[in-house]
Amino acid sequence: MSAEKTPVRGPAELVLVSAIARRFYLDGRSKIEIGEEFGLSRFKVARALETARESGIVRIDIRLPTRLDAELSDRLRDTFGLRRAIVVAAAEDPAHTRQQLGTVAADLLGEIVTPDDVLGLAWGRTLQVMGAELTRLPRCTTVQLNGVLSARTDGAGSVETVRRAAQLSGGPAYPVYAPLILPDAATAATLRADPGIAAAFAHFDRLTTAVVAIGGWDEHSSTVYQSIDPALRERCAALGVRAEMSAQLFDADGAQVRTELDDRVLSVSAAQLRRVPEVVAVAGGEHKTEAIAVMLRTGLISTLVTDSAVARGLLD
Repeated sequence: MSAEKTPVRGPAELVLVSAIARRFYLDGRSKIEIGEEFGLSRFKVARALETARESGIVRIDIRLPTRLDAELSDRLRDTFGLRRAIVVAAAEDPAHTRQQLGTVAADLLGEIVTPDDVLGLAWGRTLQVMGAELTRLPRCTTVQLNGVLSARTDGAGSVETVRRAAQLSGGPAYPVYAPLILPDAATAATLRADPGIAAAFAHFDRLTTAVVAIGGWDEHSSTVYQSIDPALRERCAALGVRAEMSAQLFDADGAQVRTELDDRVLSVSAAQLRRVPEVVAVAGGEHKTEAIAVMLRTGLISTLVTDSAVARGLLD
């Protein structure tokens, strides 16, 4: 039995195939239009396009901008059942990775936010970058999801991010001019009754998209950890806290851990986030891999924007 040989194609056929491919791939013409021009059936046009690919006349090369990793993004989305996963290339400099994450997150918001959405924005260093990089938003309502950790922010932090988003969209803004963590429950309750803060909190149940950050439970991964007293840190650790998101605490299994901190923070709750149709988490850095894995177990996140080092850690 002789091996099947690839048919020898003459120059006339190759020129014809090339012309058909050019019409289809570069000019955007339909197979019917091409068939009419060359006096061929639609089937023969399709066969010519197949020949163009097989012979190397046409090479299909799928490329994304170098900062995006399509393969890791797809694997991450599929493995964790996410609506979207967007993975950027990790850089040696954490600040550069943070800049990349913030820029991509800003582009994502411009893509997925629709007119009349209620957009909630949390605090985080990467989310501050995102706010600065925003260039477009449709008209929507923008709400600050939690108070400010003033000792850890540059400028006005999340307040400025909310104001910038509102300026771009032309919609109303509901900032929270108050700290995230209060010294006691009574002070927190008093501030929640403030008309401006109450107006922001009233929108939490109307959110259609929320953008949040993720922290671990150590001094390198969490600003919340650094902002509470050592005794409370130890009690939280003893209760199994491994991650936090908007000052909501979670154990290794992704179950919420209730502590006295719940009554002292000005923040959207985990229960409210669970009702939001689209929760976008933006978090990177290998030191946050465990915390991000915890938050994926909660089922709260629908879209994750992270870096390639974290993605590989999660998949491994």
